[in-house]
Amino acid sequence: MKKIRAAVVGYGNIGKYVLEALETAPDFEVAGVVRRNGSDNKPAELDKYDVVKNITELKDVDVAILATPTRSVEKYAKEILALGINTVDSFDIHTQIASLRKSLNAAAVSGNAVSIISAGWDPGSDSIVRTLLQAIAPKGVSYTNFGPGMSMGHTVAVKAIEGVKAALSMTIPLGTGIHRRMVYIEVEDGYKFEDVAKAIKSDAYFVNDETHITQVPCVDDLLDMGHGVNLVRKGVSGKTQNQLFEFNMKINNPALTGQVLVCVARASMKQKPGCYTMIEVPVIDLLHGDREELISHLV
Repeated sequence: MKKIRAAVVGYGNIGKYVLEALETAPDFEVAGVVRRNGSDNKPAELDKYDVVKNITELKDVDVAILATPTRSVEKYAKEILALGINTVDSFDIHTQIASLRKSLNAAAVSGNAVSIISAGWDPGSDSIVRTLLQAIAPKGVSYTNFGPGMSMGHTVAVKAIEGVKAALSMTIPLGTGIHRRMVYIEVEDGYKFEDVAKAIKSDAYFVNDETHITQVPCVDDLLDMGHGVNLVRKGVSGKTQNQLFEFNMKINNPALTGQVLVCVARASMKQKPGCYTMIEVPVIDLLHGDREELISHLV
């Protein structure tokens, strides 16, 4: 069996867990890791892999797993798709997914490649659950309640704001899909907390939520990668009302994101050129194994 050669682009929290998931996947091999600093200060766990600054330095890459900040996904994806290499990412600004899909679809078709976007756990695997529940109760309301836990996307967004030395963004569920953002920051010397806090609240990640910002002496003292979701739908099946469905999970945030990205990288090899979200991809394509055996086991 020819293994899928995957490159990990970015080696922060998510990138490390992507590598772990690849190492346990029998149908993948690691083509290499792309880091901003290349092989400088190369971590010991990467000794057996090629570590480069640009994906063009790697050989025979089938798919690039983008473990990069959300706001850099489009740039990296377009460059890599132009090389004819598939891309998958965990882009997580919900309101911008449709426009990203349109943009990357053109790039993927032009490069004769596949891009699967927003492939984390939300958006991503939770999106599949929401789709299923809406299908079996077409009329009704769904609520997605996150946390309590660290939001990696929101935390990265805060860290990118001028004047922030370190940051942690916690998501606190208030019920019925409403959330409070608790943001803890260390402020760089020479900046005023009030100005930095105002910039955070104006960011697209926070502008629609109740956001509280607290200055702390050490963000590391607060870090916890735990997170979770409670997804509820109450609706109507046919003409029968009061159908109630609930989905719960408690997770290590980057570990689950890394695993989903690897599953979706596998699925990218089975799609026609273009850009997709996870709800457009057959769920069986996420799995390794003989298709007929999977159907016999899972149906």
